[in-house]
Amino acid sequence: MDLHLLTDNLSNPALLFFILGLFASQVKSDLEIPKNSSKFISLYLLFAIGFKGGQELAHSVFTADIYWAVFMGIGLAIIVPLYTFFILRLKFSIENAGAIAAAYGSVSAVTFVTAISYLEMEGIPFGGHMVAVMALMEAPSIIVGVLLMSFCSKKEERSRSKILGLVRHALTNGSVLLILGSLLIGYIASDAQAAGIEPFTTDLFKGFLAVFLLDMGITSGKKIGVLIKKGWFALVFSILVPLVNGCAVALLSGYLISETGDRLLISILAASASYIAVPAAMRIAAPKANPSLYLPMALAITFPLNITIGLPLYLYLIQ
Repeated sequence: MDLHLLTDNLSNPALLFFILGLFASQVKSDLEIPKNSSKFISLYLLFAIGFKGGQELAHSVFTADIYWAVFMGIGLAIIVPLYTFFILRLKFSIENAGAIAAAYGSVSAVTFVTAISYLEMEGIPFGGHMVAVMALMEAPSIIVGVLLMSFCSKKEERSRSKILGLVRHALTNGSVLLILGSLLIGYIASDAQAAGIEPFTTDLFKGFLAVFLLDMGITSGKKIGVLIKKGWFALVFSILVPLVNGCAVALLSGYLISETGDRLLISILAASASYIAVPAAMRIAAPKANPSLYLPMALAITFPLNITIGLPLYLYLIQ
């Protein structure tokens, strides 16, 4: 691998703030981002990336690349939880296997945003339609995870109304709704109208991302110990599965998608794991699933793995 890709990524200020957060948690510092501020920043990031994606989509010509990217994204959101569920069943209960499989089939919006920042740093263009692909990948994996738990459960709790309620919850989840809504608003708004809020959606973006990653670093550092106590299987899974998914898609996407930036984004989506939308859904769908298992796996291991090693690795394979 060309080492400049790795060094450029590791010297990215946003990533360095994440490392600072990890360090702060390990030395037991009282550094923290207020909960309400953290929530606002996460909403801002989803809003900004959705709006900018809608603007780019409005100027895009719908090509085969766009249709294939959407097809690949939805396909991955179905296939990944299907195959990972049966691997996870070797060690975990039905509820835990379903929750973890749904998390790894879904996506991390913050990982996606960090990947966009990385592409901009490297000067690699990407399509605004990839924001829509990310948003469309949230719900299918949750639905598949719930259905797998339902079909494999000995209790046969397959109430139609319950499943329909969970599908509705997945589709109306706050992060999914905000990213899709912002995408639509950005698509509808004219260039002159968008220019009015451009300082908010563009100029402040990297600063907010850096603060949010600082918060993610603090949170991740606190959860690493919990994951280690769960044993080697969870740790190995949260490292190997993302790398296998990301590398496979980085190589295979070339048969369907031509743009390097779009291929990197679909690869990072395949490799990422949800620690916002899926945990919220699993509180309803699988109350017996252990959050101290699937949250640290996605947030404390897979997330930093992707933004440090994953991004330059997948780009290297694509190029």
